Amino acid sequence: MPPDPHHPAPAVRRLFSTIAGRYDLANHLLSAGLDFLWRRRAARLVRGWNPARILDLATGSGDLAIALRAACPRSVVVGADFCAPMLREARRKGVRDLIAADALRLPFGSAAFDALTVAFGLRNMESWPGALAEMSRVLRPGGHLAVLDFSIPSAPLRWIYRPYLHFVLPRVAAILTGQKSAYEYLGASIETFPCGSAMCELIASAGFSGAACAPLSGGIVSLYSATRLATADAERAPAFP
Repeated sequence: MPPDPHHPAPAVRRLFSTIAGRYDLANHLLSAGLDFLWRRRAARLVRGWNPARILDLATGSGDLAIALRAACPRSVVVGADFCAPMLREARRKGVRDLIAADALRLPFGSAAFDALTVAFGLRNMESWPGALAEMSRVLRPGGHLAVLDFSIPSAPLRWIYRPYLHFVLPRVAAILTGQKSAYEYLGASIETFPCGSAMCELIASAGFSGAACAPLSGGIVSLYSATRLATADAERAPAFP
């Protein structure tokens, strides 16, 4: 695993700011629409936890927040992201409860949420352990975490996936967004991101129990889930700062 920091926050913010307007189009086309299915799978998982308050961290253009709102109509879903242009896209799509926030310094009290989700966002954060520790802080003891992100599939799918990831995807993305470098970064970030048991160990080290991995679409994407460890001195705080 590479040392921290992984991705300097200002560079990542600039990158997503440049592609915000075409982000959804590129995602849907480059994944052949599978990204809708991945987010629905994550939302169904969260629905089973019956949370009253959900934080969708690195909400981006709001697709997972929208899926969560549909799957969990009685829950309050708060979207947080540190990229203003992406939040504008989410607001344009009807996501109501949005806040600009850095995942490493969340403006919420401890134990403020019952569930926390992050889709395709942890990989881009400046410190994976630091971000997971902050997620643990804002979750109540016994609360649940869901992390959805890309992973490297096993052979033989890996033999097809890697050329697509590093050669085909950046060229097609350049046509769609005009930002080839952003999608070259995507491939590089996926290669260095821990997956499977390595990610489960990283989650466990941040104060979670029962970390589990569910590979989706042959392992191109993985859905991780875990439960915040109970602590005697944890205090429940309001959902909003």
